[in-house]
Amino acid sequence: MRTSITLASAALIFSSATLSAQDTVRFTPSVGHPTFAVRDPVMHIKPGTVLISNTMFGPYYTEEGGAFPGEVGPFYIDGATTNDMLVIEVIRVRPNHDIAASQIYSDFGGLATDSRVRLLNDPIPARRYVWRLDHERMTGRTELPDSRMGSIEIDLQPMLGRVAVAPRGEEAFSGLWPGDFGGNMDAPEVREGTTVYLPIFHDGAYFYFGDGHARQGMGEVAGTGLETSMDVILKIDVIKGKTIDWPRLEDDEYIMVAGSARPLIDAFRLAHVELIEWLVEDYGFGKWDAYALLGQIGESTVANIVDPIYTVVAKFPKRYLPR
Repeated sequence: MRTSITLASAALIFSSATLSAQDTVRFTPSVGHPTFAVRDPVMHIKPGTVLISNTMFGPYYTEEGGAFPGEVGPFYIDGATTNDMLVIEVIRVRPNHDIAASQIYSDFGGLATDSRVRLLNDPIPARRYVWRLDHERMTGRTELPDSRMGSIEIDLQPMLGRVAVAPRGEEAFSGLWPGDFGGNMDAPEVREGTTVYLPIFHDGAYFYFGDGHARQGMGEVAGTGLETSMDVILKIDVIKGKTIDWPRLEDDEYIMVAGSARPLIDAFRLAHVELIEWLVEDYGFGKWDAYALLGQIGESTVANIVDPIYTVVAKFPKRYLPR
């Protein structure tokens, strides 16, 4: 049984004193798509609009398990062009179901047998973990059948694994893929209070979101987070006349760039090159000064090492930016 906030109750978070009626739209998805691509939009949205919605619910999130749901979208952003940048402010991401599921697989995950090559080690046994979510305490609990402690409870840190625009040209990418279009970055930094900036490859952007995780460790090493459905509130906007090459993120503490590639070192390089370009273009740093400074105060996280290509998030602390 699904509980937690409904779309109607979520809307109450933003009263008329905060947003006027024309600033807010509500959308309840009925179909999830397996790929990021240009297709008929589910809705047109004006820049500056707050979208109240939810991720798709699917059998994967039930006791029995099953297929993983697709992505919500695409949303056509009126007036957005390929000379602009899409802005997604993550206002709210909260589980709306009592269960989250995680799995380990024999051939998927950072420490599993690689399906691309023969190895001598035995495969990891497939196993599914069902987590019971407490929405009031924001915790999750699961059984640990082989461990002395028997079970464990952890605090939840909800996030969206996937925010994306349609990829360039006629490309279509499976929901498992990250890239310069965003996609399945699986970055825990995409959470409440974070703003995501995405390049635009087609007029209208064709924005998608999905893949709610109640929590996920850096790297998503075993292949999944605490996968569940989410109620979301996103403010969608456009910055006119400015383009970027890779997704950028910002919260109260950092400016960040998500780079995706394989091998992992290329994802690291792409993220840090774009971060240096951001520091030069918007904050007045010299290129080599920014490069040197990252060597002293730069931070980075490995968002995932399990997708078809990997994602690294490069970070610059905002307290060192010029005022």
